[in-house]
Amino acid sequence: MQQESVIYICIIAAVGLAALGLNHFISRREHAAEVKLRRLKELRTQTFYILDTITSLKAAGCKNDILDRLNQHAMVLIEEISLLAPDSDLMTQVNSQKETADRAMPNHANFTSDKELKKFQIYVNYTEKLLKKMLNQGKISPIQARNYGQELYWLNISVVSDAHIAQAKMILESGDKLIALSHLKHAKAVIVRSMVAQHLKQPKLNEIQPLIKELEPKRSSYGGTLEDSISELS
Repeated sequence: MQQESVIYICIIAAVGLAALGLNHFISRREHAAEVKLRRLKELRTQTFYILDTITSLKAAGCKNDILDRLNQHAMVLIEEISLLAPDSDLMTQVNSQKETADRAMPNHANFTSDKELKKFQIYVNYTEKLLKKMLNQGKISPIQARNYGQELYWLNISVVSDAHIAQAKMILESGDKLIALSHLKHAKAVIVRSMVAQHLKQPKLNEIQPLIKELEPKRSSYGGTLEDSISELS
């Protein structure tokens, strides 16, 4: 009788241990699934954002060195997605967005609206932070970081000034010369205040100044002396 009791106790203990083991296994699988899902959400956000950044910077005419750095970072994210969810809808969407970024071409017409211009500036800020992170990780040299920063700074200035010039030309079609002139003067001020070499500024100033001169109200000029004018009134 005692022997049977011991057997029953052993069986119950074994079943209990098996249940605990199974519960631990299930809990670990659920935790792993949650971690994977959370990571995929993070990767989705980061990947689409950097691909949108690449598309926008390409449209602005950004130099290839910076675009290559961004593309390398994007590929690391995409490779991780392909490992975690190779046949998922997310992988399909990412591949489609990557193709869009790869096909993007310079097109300043994308920045004629204030909304698109602000988005572009957000992407520039994001790129600057990402390059700073690469510098801290030793992926780029201090000289490269400085050069990239200068290129992004001038790219931002160029896009903003070109956007105001484009807006001025569109407004001129409706005949509103004063607002068009305001945009041109804003474009000139952005260029003049920029902290870059004069040889970069001058081509844009040469483009803007004749347009401003053409639209500025002509000042009245009075010929002759004061005596001549008085005599004419007599």
